[in-house]
Amino acid sequence: MVAGESEGRAGLLARWRRWWNVWVVGGVDHAAVIRQIAEDSGWSGRYAFLILISASISLLGLLMPSVAVLIGAMLLSPLMMPIIGLGFGIATLDFREIRRAAFALSAGASIAVALSVLLVFISPVQTITSEIAGRTQPTLFDLLVALLSAIAGAYALIRGRGGTVVGVAIAIALMPPLVVVGFGIATWNWTIFSGALLLFLTNAITIALTAALVARGYGFGRHLSPHHTGWQLALFVVAVGVLSIPLGAALHQIAFEAVAQRQIRDTVQARFPQGSRLSQVDIDFASKPIQVRAVMLTPVPVPGADRVLASDLQARIGRAVDFHVDQVRTSVETGATEVAQIARAQEASRQGSGGQARAAETLALLAGTDVAKVIVDEENRILRAPAAALPGLGLEGYRALEARAGHALPGWTVAMSPPGDATLPPVAVEQGVVDGPALDLAGWASARLGRTVLVEGGTAALRQAVARGIAARGGQAQPGASAGRLRLVWQVMEPAVTD
Repeated sequence: MVAGESEGRAGLLARWRRWWNVWVVGGVDHAAVIRQIAEDSGWSGRYAFLILISASISLLGLLMPSVAVLIGAMLLSPLMMPIIGLGFGIATLDFREIRRAAFALSAGASIAVALSVLLVFISPVQTITSEIAGRTQPTLFDLLVALLSAIAGAYALIRGRGGTVVGVAIAIALMPPLVVVGFGIATWNWTIFSGALLLFLTNAITIALTAALVARGYGFGRHLSPHHTGWQLALFVVAVGVLSIPLGAALHQIAFEAVAQRQIRDTVQARFPQGSRLSQVDIDFASKPIQVRAVMLTPVPVPGADRVLASDLQARIGRAVDFHVDQVRTSVETGATEVAQIARAQEASRQGSGGQARAAETLALLAGTDVAKVIVDEENRILRAPAAALPGLGLEGYRALEARAGHALPGWTVAMSPPGDATLPPVAVEQGVVDGPALDLAGWASARLGRTVLVEGGTAALRQAVARGIAARGGQAQPGASAGRLRLVWQVMEPAVTD
């Protein structure tokens, strides 16, 4: 019975092999495919030219950043054919083809990296954009994309559907990671360099070995023995297994960070009373322990929040946490908001008060804005930044925040702009004397925002006097409408008229 079942399975397998050899392998023009790959996989002037153009376009797309420009560079796909040629050389054990393709691939990659290093050195923009950062953390998903895309590319070449290779090249994106390798070298950033190099090697090795297996499946290298076939399969398994170790670790870390971010937000929010709002959370997973810095808008500050939340977070995510929260106290009754703690900002300033980057970081933290929005005048030691809108905070609160930033940044003059829709203060007139503090505040806000204040209401003489008082305090003011009580409003900017 067992022998009969075994013979039946053997017969079924034999019939399947005959069908595959006749209808699948038999329909392939092996000689034509080999000729095409040999023509396109070696070194040539056209190949070198496409490398230079593709690398240049890729760098522009990464620095801008622009996905459309990057796709334009991927459409050229000069590295794709040498990698597939290397795979077919492995499939047929054609050492001459292996040497040709390997030389073209290594030379093309070296030219792309060298050109990228040179262009980044002379470029005024060396910012790590989202497109650059996205190519520094390869995971198992990238390995899977490379494997499936290689199957599609090898199939397209074997079946004479060369146009499909263009789509495969876009999916794999070989040139952008190489350019990011050059960016990492030019900026001396080991993290960028190593991450992008791992992504490129993952794509190149997976494509070559997968193409080799597909080629064997379609009858290339029929002269090889089962021993050779087993050797090729073992090479594929070992290479994919070795690549899977760092890629799997990266995927695990990304998954942990995604879950931990949500858990940290939920845990911090749960420790504060109703009506509190988590304004900002900065998490540094690379540090040990994990550093978490938060800004909480709360009507009732929580004493000892740092210690309690550090313990809560450690229990929640299972790792040691260094936690600090800046509690911003909001008072609904008075409509005022004040900063309760700026210890972290002051500490950052003390550690590097002479450094331009550290000063910009500190001001960005205090203003609640992105560091890219901070304007640094190194020569005159002036820092300018827009303040983030905080619920209930008036102009007086923003001016106080600017003053605190000045104390936290000794040696710098700080100019912090309030939100453009901030309401100007009411102006009181008692026994013919105009409220001086209100004019001080209006003059400060006008100077910071570069906007004109309209003085409305009261008599014409009073409007003129108030406008002059605001101008004397560094602002811009003009008399406005005469109806009603004296008040200050922002002048509405009229849209520019175009022909």
